[in-house]
Amino acid sequence: MAEEQLPSTDLITLTRHVLAEQFRLGSAATGDLTLLLTAIQVTSKFIATNVRKARLINLVGLAGETNVQGEEQKKLDVLSNDIMVNALRASGKTAVLVSEELDDAIIIEEKLRGKYCVVFDPLDGSSNIDAGVNIGTIFGIYQIQEGSEGVVADVLRPGHEMVAAGYTMYGSSANLVLSTGNGVNGYTLDASLGEFILTHPNIQIPSRGKIYSFNEGNSMYFHEPTTNYLNSIKFPAAGKSPYSARYIGSMVADVHRTLLYGGIFGYPGDKKSKNGKLRLLYEAFPMAFLTEQAGGLATTGTGRILDIVPTSIHERCPVFLGSKDDVEDLLKFYQTPSETETKA
Repeated sequence: MAEEQLPSTDLITLTRHVLAEQFRLGSAATGDLTLLLTAIQVTSKFIATNVRKARLINLVGLAGETNVQGEEQKKLDVLSNDIMVNALRASGKTAVLVSEELDDAIIIEEKLRGKYCVVFDPLDGSSNIDAGVNIGTIFGIYQIQEGSEGVVADVLRPGHEMVAAGYTMYGSSANLVLSTGNGVNGYTLDASLGEFILTHPNIQIPSRGKIYSFNEGNSMYFHEPTTNYLNSIKFPAAGKSPYSARYIGSMVADVHRTLLYGGIFGYPGDKKSKNGKLRLLYEAFPMAFLTEQAGGLATTGTGRILDIVPTSIHERCPVFLGSKDDVEDLLKFYQTPSETETKA
């Protein structure tokens, strides 16, 4: 008779894991970042609960307003933004907040001011809410610059200066993926415990994948290097198999799959949108940070995403990220003069 498999009693929660990591780093760690991440955990749990109940409590549908991007806001967008702003302010660890849903940065009042800045998209993929598709929260964290009390300039810095980045994906389960600059770890919300449990330690993106994730509905606007790269993986040389297309239209879901399975995700700049659609501070930077920490690459096609110096909080940039070998293959097409350029 087979021995009954007992559940593990040594559960590693997100808080325990981050604290252990800070302890390993020694005296430089104050615990403030752990407390800030605890606040983000709470917002993720709250949003996850509301996502699951959205249809029942009438949170789907439009809220009748538009955000700074000119996109119609969903009711759940508005609620998620309020949840995050309130929790981050109350944590006492933040100085500047930048949200996709707000025109201007929030400068935290002195009595609640801390030393971190959080940039975030409270509900990425919100156009998919009504269809029940995976959506998520994306965030990046900076430490204020020396001598600063918290100003917008503290977030207008290259992505490689972030101290942490991550996202929470809301779907069949709530998954929080996080990096504090020492690799990437994934946690799954155990609803019965109310805790995020370490389920995906040390995520490493495969060096090459078999999936590409682009919105090919925009193909007629793509620049030649993008089109040529896509043709190379759809119509490969003899003996090679074509890549599979997987595009969800929710960045969190597409990037999550890319981190786990490998391949390439792209939202390029094109003839219609010179800088693409994705926002630099709270979409491209955090996802590029995670991708590089997991051993992959993230580029605009002409340069490393994390080296860009933002000039405004809602700036956009082209994005290609994923497996190292796949992204390097794409870069060859951007480094080789196109036929159009050659003829000119």
